[in-house]
Amino acid sequence: MATGFFRVPTPVNEPVRSYAPGSPERAELQRVYKELKSKELDVPMYIGGEEVRTGNTHPMLQPHDHQHILGQFHEGDASHVEQAINAALAAREEWSNMAWEHRASIFLKAADLLAGPWRAKLNAATMLGQSKNAYQAEIDSACELVDFLRFNVQYATEIYRMQPESSPGVWNRMEHRPLEGFVFALTPFNFTAIAGNLPTSAAMMGNVVVWKPAYTQIYAAHMIMELLKEAGLPDGVINLIYVDGPVAGDVIFNHADFAGIHFTGSTGVFQSIWKSIGNNIQKYKAYPRIVGETGGKDFILAHRTAEAKPLATAITRGAFEYQGQKCSAASRAYIPNNLWEEVKQYVIEDVQSFKMGPPEDFSNFINAVIDEKSFDKITRYIDNAKNSNEVEVIAGGNYDKSKGYFIEPTVLLSHNPQYVTMCEEIFGPVITIYVYNEDNFEDTLELVSSTSPYGLTGAIFGRDRYAIELATKKLSDSAGNFYINDKPTGAVVGQQPFGGSRASGTNDKAGSMLNLLRWVSARSIKETFVPPVDYRYPFMGE
Repeated sequence: MATGFFRVPTPVNEPVRSYAPGSPERAELQRVYKELKSKELDVPMYIGGEEVRTGNTHPMLQPHDHQHILGQFHEGDASHVEQAINAALAAREEWSNMAWEHRASIFLKAADLLAGPWRAKLNAATMLGQSKNAYQAEIDSACELVDFLRFNVQYATEIYRMQPESSPGVWNRMEHRPLEGFVFALTPFNFTAIAGNLPTSAAMMGNVVVWKPAYTQIYAAHMIMELLKEAGLPDGVINLIYVDGPVAGDVIFNHADFAGIHFTGSTGVFQSIWKSIGNNIQKYKAYPRIVGETGGKDFILAHRTAEAKPLATAITRGAFEYQGQKCSAASRAYIPNNLWEEVKQYVIEDVQSFKMGPPEDFSNFINAVIDEKSFDKITRYIDNAKNSNEVEVIAGGNYDKSKGYFIEPTVLLSHNPQYVTMCEEIFGPVITIYVYNEDNFEDTLELVSSTSPYGLTGAIFGRDRYAIELATKKLSDSAGNFYINDKPTGAVVGQQPFGGSRASGTNDKAGSMLNLLRWVSARSIKETFVPPVDYRYPFMGE
């Protein structure tokens, strides 16, 4: 067998296309969008080499037009979870023994397919099923997923190159083995790239995977699976199931071969999963890897030396892109009183200029929230704010779900820094602003750090470098991704590895080598070329 140490293609971040009027990518995306919208897909589960249809179907709807059916998916039950685990374990030996460069080639091919012929299809699917505008879909389902696939291949090779030193007469080696068993990937609705990365990053390192996406993301998840199949992913390596969460968890977290979970979702669900794993720890062959990115109550803090216009733009972009349905979205802001009136004017002007509607109209900056459950939760916060004497609505505040789940971007001004919308994650187009005395910057730093249990993203705006340095140090535990004079969203693979701690997760940094290290189990091998033949050591001599 021929072999070698192979140098993989150097990854470069996929350029983001503009979709400007008259551009070829705009015309292609609009064409594919209309084509997909006109069809109804019948979406099976993928278990081993089989497309599994149960007949227990659920509709896939557009959030911006919930009467329009994009198709149906076939829901499974506990027996399908068992089948998926068995299919994964049956594929494990052959997949884990495949030479790493051949595994890598599959995901590099998937990246090139997505950057080329699949780009418009997956972008359009994300726009239709998750109500993202063209630009948000482009940076997510095309560029970020392409980046994950390419950069993770590079990180994998760097891991395999990490080898120990050897002393004379000894050759020390390190194997980076896949985990013993299967990995469970549980993925959210809001980022197609996350739905693609969580199962593929583990699989890239030789693991086999059972993948359960959020029901509201199945439309695009199905297409990711089709993309991976076209790229040559063998049957059983990643098994895609649509099963109710507690049903899936009851099977998976009681299985002896459960080796780890790769999770993005709510803090409550992640904590419940952690408890289940702890309660069942004696059942497993090995201690499972628990990797999770959960919620955030992400902040923007301005110093009195900040510039008003960039600050206002960071608020409106950071809080309202993709309707605030990002775990990194700006959800609370602390503005000094010397800047507030100017910042307020700019923010209100921006919000009043937003167009809201379906994503096929490319002039719409705001689209719908994901489903009725989310709509009702977000609007309760808005209604409670309208009835509170501690907070006032200074922009937005209206909503309508008659056709789609539309909520106006809403700006709240709180007179109480501990008001509920300053503390709790809302996951929607609502930001709460607290105005502090410009002389109380250091006290406000303590307030920012102590108000929320989360620690995902945050931003500091200012021109005073001493203030920026102070904030960077004082807020070191408050945000795993910290931004200076920029909005707290938009992390790029390979540039800003993403993740937070506290209640925001395990901070295993998606988009870096640190994440891939969680999906291997190292084995040290020592080979002695001329072993000793006498037990006696020199110190024992007369």
